[in-house]
Amino acid sequence: MINSITLTALPPLALYIHFPWCEKKCPYCDFNSHQIKDVSSLNSKLAGGFDEQRYINTLITDLETELPNIWGRQVHSIFIGGGTPSLLSAAGMDQLLGAVRARIHLEPDAEITMEANPGSVEAEKFAGFAKAGINRVSLGIQSFQDQQLKALGRIHNGAEAKRAVEVALSNFKSVNLDLMYGLPNQSLDAARSDMETALSFKTPHLSLYNLTLEPNTYFANFPPKLPSEDEIDAIFEQNLELLTQAGYQRYEVSAYAKKGQECKHNLNYWRFGDYIGIGAGAHGKISYPAKITRQVRERHPETYMLAIETKGNALIESREILAKDLPFEFMLNTLRLTDGVDTNTFSECTGLPLSVISKGLHAASKKGLLDENPSKLRPTTLGLRYLNNLQEMFLD
Repeated sequence: MINSITLTALPPLALYIHFPWCEKKCPYCDFNSHQIKDVSSLNSKLAGGFDEQRYINTLITDLETELPNIWGRQVHSIFIGGGTPSLLSAAGMDQLLGAVRARIHLEPDAEITMEANPGSVEAEKFAGFAKAGINRVSLGIQSFQDQQLKALGRIHNGAEAKRAVEVALSNFKSVNLDLMYGLPNQSLDAARSDMETALSFKTPHLSLYNLTLEPNTYFANFPPKLPSEDEIDAIFEQNLELLTQAGYQRYEVSAYAKKGQECKHNLNYWRFGDYIGIGAGAHGKISYPAKITRQVRERHPETYMLAIETKGNALIESREILAKDLPFEFMLNTLRLTDGVDTNTFSECTGLPLSVISKGLHAASKKGLLDENPSKLRPTTLGLRYLNNLQEMFLD
């Protein structure tokens, strides 16, 4: 058994910033998001239901605690997720990004993404976000149909979704649309209508997710009537055909992009890159020459802010990934990529010889789940279809 690793070079580094509040908690959502009206422990100086300045100050302090772990390293991308980060004011976003630039070595043309919900889109505010440095927006559209949006518990309607796309396209270099399929009582024709509407905007990137009933969500306790597996498969194949005809390439299990428009930040995750994670509930992964570590922060916004303010950090977990767990963690991410990664990337990112996964590689290839090309770690079409089964083959 191998108990130690040696990295010859450190992987690319990104920054994730978590904004934990949203206007309404969606019934399918299992992310660390907190409905504004339920955040009762915040003080009376609220603007929109949360103390923006207090949270920004906390994020800046949180980032400063991470600086000793990344001295000399350049940050290639920033992703501001949630929750609904677009609930921040444009001035608040400008202050936050200004503080980030003053503290880290950010690549000059770094991709800086902000998630947004159509219900919080305002033209003047989005222009302010762009001026602050946001150059990519990911819109949580989910559907363009009023009936489906209501079933999903969304706060926007179809008309607002379309307007949000137009506002985003007029302000940002790159726009992604998040869409869901396999929605309650969704027909093949309804799914086609959603996809055709999305494609009509010609955004450079689309993300497509099958609605699943996650534990500890409202839908898990009160499940809606969803299409059958055969119906969901038919919707997916239809979507894939429409996307291909429109010039989008599937480069990850749930991501489609025009050539050269892939999300750099998410590619870094899937290629087992490093990332600082700041904000309530944020996760991080940092590599060193002889170890790779993971971090987790306090989940609840108030608990997170109090921990930073009183102790100087909000970590609830900081651990070294054991050498025996690295193969699975690496394959769990990289096998999501349709083109996979070069075989030598395994040793570069884990510090382990490829021989430690030879048993899994052989078994996966034999079952037709993994490409037999020895220079690539790449799932086959069948492997992408049964991705969980493929990934599990590297648990041992």
